[in-house]
Amino acid sequence: MIYLEYFGLREAPFRITPHTDFFFAGANRGATLKALIYAIRHDEGIVKVSGEVGSGKTMLCRMLLENLPSSVETVYLANPLLSRDEILFAIADELRLPLADERGHPLLRALQDRLLTIYASGRQVVALIDEAHAMPPEALEEIRLLSNLESNQHKLLQIVLFGQPELDQRLAETRMRQLNDRITHHFRLQPLPRRDVGAYLTFRLRAAGYRGPELFSDGAIRLIGQASQGLTRRINILADKALLAAFSDSVYRVDRRHVRAAVDDTGFPPLGRRFRDAAGLWAGAVAVVCLVAGLAYFAGSHYATARLQAAAVAASPPSPANVAPVTAEPAVTPSAVTPSAVSPGKSGALGKPVSLAERIAATEVWLQTTPDHHYFIQLLVTDAGSQREVLDFMANSARSLDPRQIRVYRSRIAGRDRLGVIYGDYSSRDEANAALATLTQISPASQPYVREVGRLRLPRLAEGPKTSP
Repeated sequence: MIYLEYFGLREAPFRITPHTDFFFAGANRGATLKALIYAIRHDEGIVKVSGEVGSGKTMLCRMLLENLPSSVETVYLANPLLSRDEILFAIADELRLPLADERGHPLLRALQDRLLTIYASGRQVVALIDEAHAMPPEALEEIRLLSNLESNQHKLLQIVLFGQPELDQRLAETRMRQLNDRITHHFRLQPLPRRDVGAYLTFRLRAAGYRGPELFSDGAIRLIGQASQGLTRRINILADKALLAAFSDSVYRVDRRHVRAAVDDTGFPPLGRRFRDAAGLWAGAVAVVCLVAGLAYFAGSHYATARLQAAAVAASPPSPANVAPVTAEPAVTPSAVTPSAVSPGKSGALGKPVSLAERIAATEVWLQTTPDHHYFIQLLVTDAGSQREVLDFMANSARSLDPRQIRVYRSRIAGRDRLGVIYGDYSSRDEANAALATLTQISPASQPYVREVGRLRLPRLAEGPKTSP
């Protein structure tokens, strides 16, 4: 983009190809992701995610691929126009099953044997199928048959269908009733409410490295919300064109004039009536909370229900007025509690001052000695060069968290070196979710969520610079 240097951007903020660094957790997206992960891990039916073109389905699918625990093997099918046998071959290939010449039942039997082997090793397999609305009828029927593969107690293959609203219509047909009956959870991605469009634009800009004052005027934001009808892909296209128009005018503020030029250059068709009112999104937020609580019901425990309801409330996004970009500079200035006064994690709880490098080293020891199936709370992820942001974040968090449980690690994500701040050590996901529910908002830069220790080890740097702050 020719305007990147002009606006002080590290990369393009409004690309339309899914990039998980730019996942917006507001407007219930983050809560939906967490509920999806829970449904995949603890349920045995087919899960369906539907939404209009450009509403963020593929981004949500990519986030699932990155955030499911390491004990879950994922199969991603991006081509919906596969035949019945081609679907089986594609899944078998993803699961590293030697492909035989047989087709039909022998191939299905070989796939079932492979799934049984994986299940016996304590692992789970989930197939994520994108653009499912375009699948031929016989392919959808194959999905139904695959959902029947099971051991004596559990399903061997969890299936998640992502598709446009036409998927809902197709599954409502009489000939699809057997498949439709197997769908236990349905998530619908609604357009962003207009009140969240400004937070979304700011988040994308901050994620791309912008650190200046607000670029878009209130009038420009309102016009983007109106013209885009809340679809994130349309928001990205309009924002990109508006930035280019402002750059051409040699100004550092995007106003309605620039957005009008962008709107005139696109000519988006209007959405159907059922997608015009984004107010239904917040009804969807209630449905997510009910989903998580409902899953606990199937566990047959009132105690688990109470904990999951609390976790669902904690997972819900803050009100739009409080939504802040996860990569933005912390709003709190460094406190009198300096980072050097904060004790390291359990591995080195000596009560003496430590540097950031020493804290990272203590976290390495903790990772080497902690079981894969333990859990922690992810507090922050930022660029490896943003050490000051990490130090300020820890200093501010020390007021409300046990400093001995705060850890820092290095990793590489999407080819970029990162620093992560995590908290706690829990022997189960329920225990971690219960702890998450008690956390107050740490800082505007933090959107905490639960992760598995084994999952953290996957993208870790084999070795990296140990630069002291």
